[in-house]
Amino acid sequence: MAFAHLHLHTEYSLLDGACRIRPLIQRLLELGMDACAVTDHGVLYGAVDFYKECRAHGIHPVIGCEVYVTGDRFEKTGANREYSHLILLCENMTGYRNLMKLSSAGFTEGFYYKPRIDLNLLREHHEGLIATSACLSGELSKLLLEGRYEDARDHALLMQDIMGAGNYFIELMDHAIREQKLVLPQLVKLSQDTGIPLIATNDCHYLRQEDAPAQEVLMCIQTGKTLEDEQRMRMETEELYVKSEAEMRALFPHLGEAVSRTHDIAMRCRVDFDFSAHHLPLYLPNVETTLSNPEILRTLCERGLKERYPDLPEAAVQRLHYELSVINAMGFVDYFLIVWDFIRFARENDIMVGPGRGSGAGSIVAYCLNITQLDPLKYKLLFERFLNPERVSLPDLDIDLCYERRPEVIEYVAQKYGYDHVAQIITFGTMAARGVIRDVGRVLGYSYQETDQVAKLVPMELNITLERALAQSPQLRELEQTNPRVKRLLDTAALLEGMPRHAATHAAGVLITKDPLTDYVPLQTNDAVITTQYAMGNIAELGLLKTDFLGLRTLTVIRDALLLMADSGVHMQEQDIPIDDPAVYQMLSLGDTDGVFQLESAGMRSFIAELKPEGFEDIIAAISLYRPGPMASIPRFIQGKNNPGSIRYITPELAPILGVTYGCMVYQEQVMQIVRDLAGFSYGRSDEIRRAMSKKKKEIMDRERQVFIHGSLEEGVPGCLKNGISQAAAEAIYDEMIAFASYAFNKSHAAPYALLSVKTAWLKRHYPAQFMAALINSYLGATAKVAAYVQFCRRNQIPVLPPLINHSHVKFTVDREGDRDGIRFGLNAIKSLGEKAAQAIVKEREAHGPYRDIFDFCARVDGSTVNKRAVEALIKAGAFDGLGGSRVQCMQVYEAVMDEQARQKRNHNKNQLSLFDITTPDRAMTSHIPYPDLPEFPASTLLAMEKEVTGIYITGHPLDAYAHELDKLQWSTLVLDELAEREDRGLSEDGRLVSLGGLVAGIKQKATRKGDLMAFVTLEDLTGQVECLFFPRVWERYSHLLREDVACLFSGKLSVQEDRPTSLIVDSVRLLTEAAEKPAQKAPENEPALAKDAPVKLYLQIAREQMPACEKLLKRQPGHIPVYLYIKEEQVTLLAPRDWWVQEALDARADLLTVLPSKQIKVVNKTQ
Repeated sequence: MAFAHLHLHTEYSLLDGACRIRPLIQRLLELGMDACAVTDHGVLYGAVDFYKECRAHGIHPVIGCEVYVTGDRFEKTGANREYSHLILLCENMTGYRNLMKLSSAGFTEGFYYKPRIDLNLLREHHEGLIATSACLSGELSKLLLEGRYEDARDHALLMQDIMGAGNYFIELMDHAIREQKLVLPQLVKLSQDTGIPLIATNDCHYLRQEDAPAQEVLMCIQTGKTLEDEQRMRMETEELYVKSEAEMRALFPHLGEAVSRTHDIAMRCRVDFDFSAHHLPLYLPNVETTLSNPEILRTLCERGLKERYPDLPEAAVQRLHYELSVINAMGFVDYFLIVWDFIRFARENDIMVGPGRGSGAGSIVAYCLNITQLDPLKYKLLFERFLNPERVSLPDLDIDLCYERRPEVIEYVAQKYGYDHVAQIITFGTMAARGVIRDVGRVLGYSYQETDQVAKLVPMELNITLERALAQSPQLRELEQTNPRVKRLLDTAALLEGMPRHAATHAAGVLITKDPLTDYVPLQTNDAVITTQYAMGNIAELGLLKTDFLGLRTLTVIRDALLLMADSGVHMQEQDIPIDDPAVYQMLSLGDTDGVFQLESAGMRSFIAELKPEGFEDIIAAISLYRPGPMASIPRFIQGKNNPGSIRYITPELAPILGVTYGCMVYQEQVMQIVRDLAGFSYGRSDEIRRAMSKKKKEIMDRERQVFIHGSLEEGVPGCLKNGISQAAAEAIYDEMIAFASYAFNKSHAAPYALLSVKTAWLKRHYPAQFMAALINSYLGATAKVAAYVQFCRRNQIPVLPPLINHSHVKFTVDREGDRDGIRFGLNAIKSLGEKAAQAIVKEREAHGPYRDIFDFCARVDGSTVNKRAVEALIKAGAFDGLGGSRVQCMQVYEAVMDEQARQKRNHNKNQLSLFDITTPDRAMTSHIPYPDLPEFPASTLLAMEKEVTGIYITGHPLDAYAHELDKLQWSTLVLDELAEREDRGLSEDGRLVSLGGLVAGIKQKATRKGDLMAFVTLEDLTGQVECLFFPRVWERYSHLLREDVACLFSGKLSVQEDRPTSLIVDSVRLLTEAAEKPAQKAPENEPALAKDAPVKLYLQIAREQMPACEKLLKRQPGHIPVYLYIKEEQVTLLAPRDWWVQEALDARADLLTVLPSKQIKVVNKTQ
């Protein structure tokens, strides 16, 4: 083979290149090629993946980039928006490092629409690089097309001078484009005149010629266009595919050397990534010391050991020495010191730090360093789950921080180790199965409904692919086979599925390096944040150490709640909050979990109420179990807890390991402990077995089964038989571990989260006003959440007090109303005011006393900070209530008052002060403006004003009179909002028959193509709004009932879509007053018909004697999902009574598993 592609764009030329790396390598093999380059636009995103895939299949990888070159990278004006393309290829590791620096500087120094470099920078970093002149957008071709041959010649010689002889080549392309035909002979002549060699390339953007339409679709997705748009950006050719050597030679029959030279250049390029080495940062002590870093770590740990374990138990001492020896041997001393140091900084600066999450919670070293807060000995958390001495892998401590102050900690690390040594990590959003169908459908011009129908047939399954979707969904498969439009949609989507769509900043990952970052990775900017160009997986493969700095809202809530408690005279630290308070577990057992971390969802609330937790271990287990897969163990777990006599162990040796989870395997650590304690494996090897089981590695599992049962003399493992466990028991235990391990949860991850769950529950139980105020503050801007928590407070007798100019602070605070604590509305929750204005109002009040009235207020605040719009919002929110004027009066005078104040200040600025001005307070100049004699606004108007400026009703709610009716409904906007938080985003509820009650907040009519009227009606309940769609027939029937502010009950089908808010397709309307006054007029429901049409059904196989227990569980959450009962003994299927129907099929299944085995419960979902 004497040709190699040196100009090729993978999927990492985002939404432009369509050569996916894995299929690309397969295509190269089909074409008999043994070398290839990657040259994505301006970035090296795909370099590591491309390199690995090439090496794995015997292809020689060439790492390169098509860079953007401008005259001066620092000039960022319209005139400097022009740039040219240039191909750079890495000849060696020096070239690779230089390319990383060039690509990084393109973003950090030269970004202006594109990441740009200039020739001065290239001259500085040219060593080890080979350059080629690129495509029609290259400088050479552009000059030649402008008729500037001499300038082109000078430029070519300049490039050769910069790159060095033999390192610059003139690139020839022929894609049947007119401009290329014009420039080709001139490029050949230029080569002859300058002696610069030619190479023949193809600008590859997709694999095969027939993929050209898919690449057009990709570009339309990028630009937001459709194929029908004549103004869209498009390629002028279908020749941008990965061509064979024969095709290339046919294109350039008289330039064979230019074709062959590509392979020569490719073989010159030798970049070798080292995936075996670790490049760890060095800890820099804060003070001068003679101690080495290992000695510093040991000293800190021994000091922490005495604080954590005052009696110095032998088990703790031995564990510490063992862990330190492993950490030293693995070379991770500096990592632990770096993490200890920035956590120390956070704590010393009152920045809330989480309890330490992930497998690192199993380290006693981390516990003694105050990195983690859970005793690994007490809770049986294993170090080897974190660092395995038998398999060297990089440590990974997940650090949760107050989300408001997380940037301060990252800034501290950057300042200490250098801004060129610290960066956040990139992540890529990809086009997943359902999303790519919607994207492609839009570009093809298909209607939303047609595309939505296809997308919804893709099963809601984690990491589902179109290939698996077609295998699992008969309806999707049938559509593909019978409908040509659907086939075109799916075929195009399949070509683009999985491609990265955009780059973003990882929520937590931060990279710290010993040497400057660009010695290891290329950088870029995302919204002014410097990030790596390599994603998390590539960072680890290159032996670089990342740390997770995750901003966690819950920590901020705990901090703010403690501060509000301190304002009330209760001074506590977060570590003082107990986790063994019976009152807390009693509250949770009642299902009162609103606002409690990790326990708030409807399904978890139901599980916790059934579980009735009595201690911290129960909460750890609940968090671990409430996930797909482990949920099947919930009934057994609950039965074991509530009836200890029902617990059965395969062998008594399991009791010490599984006792804490009532005989159930719940944690990965339990699998490790079983193989260690029962068979004698080392903890390191036990972790390897756990990994093999979780990844279903059959060969390893089969081999280890024999060792687990029979032992291995050579490996020093006695096995179960030698330890007195029967072969049958050992076989059964191993089978159960295999079945369980694939979805087992890491206890070291669940326990820290459980700790925060219990602490938030304690705050809610004992200081509800402070906790709920802190919680609401954390959700300012999320109106639906704030409204839901306000409603919770009202239902639980926690007064929510309106904003008052002399009582409110910037945020929500706790204020007394009578003999109880209430939550005072914060000023920054008032729209049009803003935090700066709120701070100014509070600062002036604290400095000079309460405001006497609106005149005094306007005289004292700065009109440039608190403008007219802000004062109007304050009046509408009721902030001046009780200060002498009604809201209608204040609305009439405030503008005149503020105008007078502005006039006075202008006069002051002109030094036009009379003796009267000097001796008379400003307030005197405005107090002569009288309040008009007007009646106050109606109560409904006052409430509407509050809603307008705060997003919620404060002093009441128009629906308060109907609360008794609304409380009976199973569905509300709050429940609809929770759908989006489910794993399936609520798509399983699409088509569900529901009833929603509320006020009509808006009506928009629209004519259909036939001229009929349909309508979009906004319905507002106690917590939010939902759009309700009335088709013409239904609108004609009910439109006479509907006008704004009418309280109604709408019944119909939910429309749940991935990319739009959930809406209701209305079938019927009833006025809420009629529902309250005339319940007997409700039309009888045809239950069999409703059940037949229901998209989701629940089937139970039961005996007659099991009916009472099932009835009790089903009636706990009444809803619209029909329940069918199959009585096996009688061979009959019955439709259960209407009051047995359930709200959530999966939640009901979880409840029923306490009385029925899983094989007797089946959920049928016709939407999947």
